[in-house]
Amino acid sequence: MTKIAVLREVAAGETRVAASAETVKKFVALGASVSVEKGAGLTASVSDAEYEAAGASVGTAAAVLKDADIVLGVQGPDPKALKGLSKGAWVVAGLDPFGQRKRVDDYAKLGVEALAMEFMPRITRAQSMDILSSQSNLSGYKAVIDSAGAYGRAFPMMMTAAGTVQAARVFIMGVGVAGLQAIATARRLGAQVSATDVRSATKEQIESLGAKPIFVESVAGIEGEGAGGYATEMSEEYQKAQAELVSSHIAKQDIVITTALIPGRAAPRLISDAQIASMKPGSVIFDLAVAQGGNVEGSKADEVVLKHGVKIIGHSNTPAHLPADASALFARNLLNFLSAFWDKEAGRPVLPDDDEITTAIRLTKDGKVVNERLFG
Repeated sequence: MTKIAVLREVAAGETRVAASAETVKKFVALGASVSVEKGAGLTASVSDAEYEAAGASVGTAAAVLKDADIVLGVQGPDPKALKGLSKGAWVVAGLDPFGQRKRVDDYAKLGVEALAMEFMPRITRAQSMDILSSQSNLSGYKAVIDSAGAYGRAFPMMMTAAGTVQAARVFIMGVGVAGLQAIATARRLGAQVSATDVRSATKEQIESLGAKPIFVESVAGIEGEGAGGYATEMSEEYQKAQAELVSSHIAKQDIVITTALIPGRAAPRLISDAQIASMKPGSVIFDLAVAQGGNVEGSKADEVVLKHGVKIIGHSNTPAHLPADASALFARNLLNFLSAFWDKEAGRPVLPDDDEITTAIRLTKDGKVVNERLFG
């Protein structure tokens, strides 16, 4: 019987857990045994009793890891904590391969097969396994909610006997999963919303959500879209044109939310100090890319920075601020991945070497680092 181990997350500020009572129950139904470290789900509102009721055993980290075939995590576990894990066992988590390259090497030395869920290809059959999408959805929502909390005024227009309160103007920079959810959330709260992106294909998406697209029209032929639907870095000509357009637009905004990320690279700088200075005092900027260097000049992870009377906010781990929902979605991503490759005869998931999901997410195998993206 395949043993699945779920460890308690130990990274600073991490409140999520890699399995829910729902996914434990489904793993057990597939024929696996599930062992969860004591207290692993408490910060995500899942008690040990709920895990046990779903069919899991609850114990110490050592007991959970003993004879484990698959280790599930939100963030990559410390390789030192995995000593004694069987050769060929899987570690399935968000492994931050570019930021934690040494850790990947250590996984290889242990002989485990490290599978990075954030490398999941953006293809139709992998959508339900994509942790970046599920977590970004919640991040976009949380960015708007936290910005609304920091903003000293109401979001919707209100007509009262004492006068009219104008609707907040919200500008979303970067229209991926997080940006689209931010648009939808800000619209639901009654704000006047505009948005921009380097990918021209997002214009229709912005309009479909009732927001105003802000695009550079003078520079043609620049799509800004790379492999798998991710944004690429813009040309210097486009960057200059966009900076001019954004500068004039941003000065009129009450709230700006930036979401631009490029996999494996530092976050692109979207807002300069001069642009911040052009905003009205009391305005708010939320930098969703702060953990990767930030889109906003002067933003600091997990701090509220006040510059020119503008509050700049950014969480190093935004989904961890919604631990119950973030964990539930993350756990389903892991379940969807493992169950898609589950071999009933073998009683465990089997990854074909030539499958595009396998080649995308597999970092290590047979004591070696095997992922081509790590050799670039």
